Amino acid sequence: MAGPRILQDDAVEEKGDRARMASFVGAIAVADLVRTTLGPKGMDKILQSTGRQKEVMVTNDGATILKSLHVDNPAAKVLVDISKVQDDEVGDGTTSVVVLAGELLREAERLMNKKIHPMTIIDGYRKAAECGRAALEAMARNNSGDPAKFHEDLIRIAKTTLSSKIVSQDKDHFAKLAVDAVLRLKGSTNLASIQIIKKPGGSLKDSFLDEGFILDKKIGVGQPKRIENAKILVANTAMDVDKIKIYGARVRVDGMGKVAEIEAAEKEKMREKCRKIIAHGINCFINRQLIYNLPEEIFADAGVMAIEHADFDGIDRLALVTGGEIASTFDNPESVKLGECKVIEEIMIGEDKLIHFSGVAMGEACTIVLRGASSHLLDEAERSLHDALCVLTQAVVDSRVIWGGGWPEVMMARHVDELGKKTPGKKSLAMESFATALRAIPSIIAENAGLDSADLVAQMRAEHFKEEGDEDRMLAPGIDVVSCGVADMEKLGIYESFKVKQSVLLSATEAAEMILRVDQIVKCAPRRREGM
Repeated sequence: MAGPRILQDDAVEEKGDRARMASFVGAIAVADLVRTTLGPKGMDKILQSTGRQKEVMVTNDGATILKSLHVDNPAAKVLVDISKVQDDEVGDGTTSVVVLAGELLREAERLMNKKIHPMTIIDGYRKAAECGRAALEAMARNNSGDPAKFHEDLIRIAKTTLSSKIVSQDKDHFAKLAVDAVLRLKGSTNLASIQIIKKPGGSLKDSFLDEGFILDKKIGVGQPKRIENAKILVANTAMDVDKIKIYGARVRVDGMGKVAEIEAAEKEKMREKCRKIIAHGINCFINRQLIYNLPEEIFADAGVMAIEHADFDGIDRLALVTGGEIASTFDNPESVKLGECKVIEEIMIGEDKLIHFSGVAMGEACTIVLRGASSHLLDEAERSLHDALCVLTQAVVDSRVIWGGGWPEVMMARHVDELGKKTPGKKSLAMESFATALRAIPSIIAENAGLDSADLVAQMRAEHFKEEGDEDRMLAPGIDVVSCGVADMEKLGIYESFKVKQSVLLSATEAAEMILRVDQIVKCAPRRREGM
């Protein structure tokens, strides 16, 4: 006899093994989706929106791909979330964290088919993750005491991060750009003072770093084109009321003379507003909204440079770097904080005119100008550079580095295997599975490069087990996709940030643990309209 039904008729529930299977299938499918984008030879995905514009995005960034998808499976959403958090926290490793979580679940599924309880698997995974983290920490190197070596470490981290991106052909050039920009921040993790401007035309190699701030706007007609020792008022106010704009209302007048009187009153109101703005003692006025002909003429007569319609992001960043605040009322000049810079001038990039602010109050402010063949290429280059900037800011805070190329995963797997052999009971099986999942990362890197993954991972394991005295022993054996074999990561200079690798390991383990704990999925009934 069936038990009483508690849920509404439209609600759906799955229990036990069926619920777990649904979770595993969804999560592993998401991991397999981004699996081919992992590593220096990873492939790109084309994402096309279903909107009217049919916008196209070409990317291999795991977080960008996953957050663009409409995922229905609840377990898959957990993996999408961890990739977003990884992107927000450290900027890189978004694909690695999802792939590792997927491999952990794949291994867990095999163990559960052998009738091992999920809580036993979770306990084994926790011990294995802690063992891996400790091994990673023991092998990390820190050169923060030596500025020259630390700078070299940062360059190598940036090159490794960019080697899997679209800018990999010019990674030396972009690594230097990113490191120079981050070192200007003097230890701050606030990337708001680094602006990125994209200008189609030229090649990626033509991209450059400019000290100061560049605003992607033009100077108004008849305005001075260069100002020294600028006092800048940044505003968000309407400067277009020299026209009658009364929507949804009717105005009755006796003749056209009355209309002229209304327009004259509007113009006088605008003149008074301009006088108040000029009274602040400024020589540059930047407005978020449009500036119409009359106020532009008044500013030109007063020798004030007027810049209109600066975008929100640009104007916020401009206020930040010049030390000013965005104003919207001008009755009390003493309460308005003006921005300052040494020189404002018009420059040309490609065929476009832009406004350059040099000698700004925030000395660390800089602008990276990206050039490229198309808007899609520039968008992906911006995402790549943003990843590198995020990783470098984290590396400045936590300066520990480790070798890359799949070396950390095989090294951690070896330590986990050794601990598994000493652990009694079924937990040891979970630990062995954890080590297998870790070794899947270098295996996928090799597969994506078209190499024999089984052979290369076996070679790496053999190198890791060599004794200290062996003459041909590599210090840090990893996969070199250029020479298509196993090489010493120390000699190749392939370094990764310790913080990124640690975050990948712990986040993937926690996500796998959360999905493993599920034994029931309840899909609630949709809310009905009243009266139905």
